[in-house]
Amino acid sequence: MKIAVIGAGAMGSLFGALLTEAGQQVTLLDIRRDHVDAVNADGLAVEHEGTRRRIRIQATQEADSIGPTDLCIVFVKSTQTAEAAQTVAQLAGPSALVLTLQNGMGNAETLADALDPARIIAGTTSHGATFLGPGAIRHAGSGDTVIGPWSEAGTAGAEAVAAVFDKAGIATRVVARVHSVMWAKLFINVGINAITALTGIKNGQLLDLEQTRRLSRDAVEEAMAVAAARGIAIEGDPVEKVFQVAEATGANRSSMGQDVDSRRVTEIGAINGFIVREAQKAGVPAPVNRTLSTLVETLQAHY
Repeated sequence: MKIAVIGAGAMGSLFGALLTEAGQQVTLLDIRRDHVDAVNADGLAVEHEGTRRRIRIQATQEADSIGPTDLCIVFVKSTQTAEAAQTVAQLAGPSALVLTLQNGMGNAETLADALDPARIIAGTTSHGATFLGPGAIRHAGSGDTVIGPWSEAGTAGAEAVAAVFDKAGIATRVVARVHSVMWAKLFINVGINAITALTGIKNGQLLDLEQTRRLSRDAVEEAMAVAAARGIAIEGDPVEKVFQVAEATGANRSSMGQDVDSRRVTEIGAINGFIVREAQKAGVPAPVNRTLSTLVETLQAHY
């Protein structure tokens, strides 16, 4: 399968590397020349559990050099999705599939504005990765990847992508109602990302103080109220799940925390900001998420 990975940060590079090792024809597309040049010169270095390997994989800054693809995987930040959608429209072959595994909400909708919704697959992944520098990443953890068709017409495409991923060691499950899965991931991001970004703590430190746990709980419960108002099915206890994930990834900085550390624009608008906008539509109060969103926006505006 000919695959283009749009956005070769930590996660895009990781998935590109795993798929390349499984024999797929993969090209990484990224705006950073230093990363592209390093990958083309020496391969992509992947650290995992104390070992390092190098994967020879093609990387480019020029979408025109890739040609029609069978699958486009979008891993750009949510603030760049609209621009990426135009690139995907250029690269997608006549029957190509488009998969988004991005953080936050609204990415699949943005892609659907530029592409046939029946070709779009959305989902979440529990794999973790850290960008170490040009040409190097760390595979920080593994877990399930869950995907599903954005429209009912795309089920066969999702199954095809899952088969390719499974062969690459990316354990993937296909679900019919991917929207609920994405909300479940959103709850986790709502409960961890902004708090860790603002305070400078690691994920596990969110659990150290009762007042920090309470803040996380309040943010997630507001998000749950919004989901309920929208008729989204909520499984289990999302707050407890947030705490479990914080403990399991205790030594990690959240993606938003890493963005703040590197003085990059965050995805706050697609996470806590998304909850604020949906709460307004539903007439549901969301003061905690509004405050967290405002603080992160203020912080990044004054880098």
